[in-house]
Amino acid sequence: MASHPTSFTVPATAPVAEVRPHREVVHGHELSDDYAWLKAENWRDVLKDPAALPADIRAHLAAENAYSQTALAGTESLRQALVAEMRARIREDDSSVPEPDGPFAYYTRHREGGQHPLVCRRPRTVVVLPGQGAETAAEGGPEEGEVILLDGDHEGDGLAFFELAAAVHSDDHGRLAWSADTKGSELHTIRVRDLETGRDAEDRIEATTGEVVWTTDGQAFFYVAVDDNHRPARVMRHRLGSAQADDTLVYEEADSGFFVHIEETQSGDYLAVTASDHETSEVHLLDRRVPDAPLTVVQPREPLLIYSVENWANHLFILTNADGAEDFKIVTTRVESPGRATWTDVIAHRPGVMIRHQHVIADHLVRLEIENARPRIVVRDTQGSEHVVAFAEEAYALGLQPGHEFETAVIRFTYSSMTTPAETYDYDCVTRARQLRKRQTVPSGHAPADYVTRRLFATAPDGETVPISLLHRRDCPLDGSAPLLLYGYGSYGTLMPAAFRTNLLSLVDRGFVYAIAHVRGGTEKGWRWYLDGKRERKPNTFTDFVACGRALIEAGYTAEGRIVAHGGSAGGMLMGAVANLAPELFAGIVADVPFVDVLNTMLDGDLPLTPPEWPEWGNPRESLAAFETIRAYSPYDNVRPQAYPAILALGGLTDPRVTYWEPAKWVARLRATRTGGGPILLRINMEAGHGGAAGRFDRLEEVGLIQAFALLAVGKA
Repeated sequence: MASHPTSFTVPATAPVAEVRPHREVVHGHELSDDYAWLKAENWRDVLKDPAALPADIRAHLAAENAYSQTALAGTESLRQALVAEMRARIREDDSSVPEPDGPFAYYTRHREGGQHPLVCRRPRTVVVLPGQGAETAAEGGPEEGEVILLDGDHEGDGLAFFELAAAVHSDDHGRLAWSADTKGSELHTIRVRDLETGRDAEDRIEATTGEVVWTTDGQAFFYVAVDDNHRPARVMRHRLGSAQADDTLVYEEADSGFFVHIEETQSGDYLAVTASDHETSEVHLLDRRVPDAPLTVVQPREPLLIYSVENWANHLFILTNADGAEDFKIVTTRVESPGRATWTDVIAHRPGVMIRHQHVIADHLVRLEIENARPRIVVRDTQGSEHVVAFAEEAYALGLQPGHEFETAVIRFTYSSMTTPAETYDYDCVTRARQLRKRQTVPSGHAPADYVTRRLFATAPDGETVPISLLHRRDCPLDGSAPLLLYGYGSYGTLMPAAFRTNLLSLVDRGFVYAIAHVRGGTEKGWRWYLDGKRERKPNTFTDFVACGRALIEAGYTAEGRIVAHGGSAGGMLMGAVANLAPELFAGIVADVPFVDVLNTMLDGDLPLTPPEWPEWGNPRESLAAFETIRAYSPYDNVRPQAYPAILALGGLTDPRVTYWEPAKWVARLRATRTGGGPILLRINMEAGHGGAAGRFDRLEEVGLIQAFALLAVGKA
């Protein structure tokens, strides 16, 4: 392993997890797991009440937290400085651009020093865009007739964890259904607020995903209830003033591998109920004006068929991969006969050009698509004429914001790059006039010209070219001496945008190069890019990441042993895999809520996410081939006697997605097996889940910890 200076002062003795042998035979192979006991048998209770954690496990996690705190004690002043810098880049009284809906404009904002958002509205103000006069809500200060509908700071006061999930107003603007998580376990409670009195009703709906769709009369709403294994499984209808026990079952998913999600179509006509896993979906529609009506299935589920639905009057627009459209196409049909046999292409499939999202408004079909990691917006009118909204930078992020209204010609989109702060535009699809509604401000100052963003390509072992998005200061020496933070994810088809993030500037201003490895398993290069990084092809994700690191070294951006790798959740699995595969590349690895115990988790069908994950990774309980594939790369199962770089593993006690015992077991095995290298540190947030701290400033403390670790690992602390 390459030698490099570090600044760690590590306590003499790290916690040693007790060895309690556990054996299991699967497909004739014996699996040995000495640390299986760290998984609490009552894990369901722990998600609801962290105090239920068994004493021996709590003691071990407390010892790990104390050890990490001691190992990083010397960074306290550095972390304070980092947090101060990051906070100084945040406009503390920031506000979203008001979103028009009938007589009001709705928005969120923060107060100076506030941790949580305020949900607000004010009377709608109409301004005219250049051209033919499309309407939109004007941005202005809170003094212009503002009413605070929900005060997140007040609701979260005194709670160790509080995260607002949704705040949805009824069609008549008289009520607000809002949901929040107070444990970090993603078990949300829904309340209903009377917007005239400002008081919450007695209605209290527990154990939900937080999603809400109102009926048009405002007397009832739909929500998704989770089952005993924490899976979104049932759509319920709640009538105001009634008890949750009396709620009506609208839909129940019988397949534990399918999760349920609800939303309102852009037109507002329908409740859309989607049941899906990672490669198959099924959509049911319900007229919001007739809440007692039965659901209508659009197309019964077929293996590997994915689709989503919007409508224009009685016409449906369906984004789908049907008929071999790997990168998706858009078809149309009618509500009364919605099945696949009636689908007619509107936007044909083009290999390599992936349609990521469709947006239907009164006279336009808008789509967000991506080609070779570059996004663009395409606007199509009722006559079939199209035009493109795109930008010239090498690497940038582009997003559509749906909004509340349907009878409009205006769409809203956001643009940023790694050097350009986020900009929000209203765009008139008729006149093509573009109005800047907001530019992200950096109170402490930001000069884009001081930074460089680039798009590079690495060559993978099989010859594939892997995109890399890059950010560094213009005066950064490109002679291999700079440290580099390499971020990766590469799962579920998730795209990693090359977006502006103020927090990165603290590292970049200290001499780091920052890079995103757009590895296979994402969709930066289309759906094929995703398929080439899942199940039996999952190892491509890991070798792509290593190839990106080597390419950056060859290009002079850094050197071996000067890279800090960072990934979270499934990206944390990537971190564990590359630590086993190429430890010599890295000075340090940050594994945030890391999915590292892949084999054991995929063998346990009772865990919340396991059945829906089988299409992504394979089912090792049913398939010997899947068992052998996962066993060959699962980070926990492939820890070996070698030197490892410094590792910081982060977890959350109430995390239902990547359970706390995954990083805890991984760290225990790493310490017991490695032959040398940097310190192995574990920090479990005992009051949060998958997303870490919920307050916007509390989150900065976690970012500061990660950045201080990175600086320590390369000897710059």
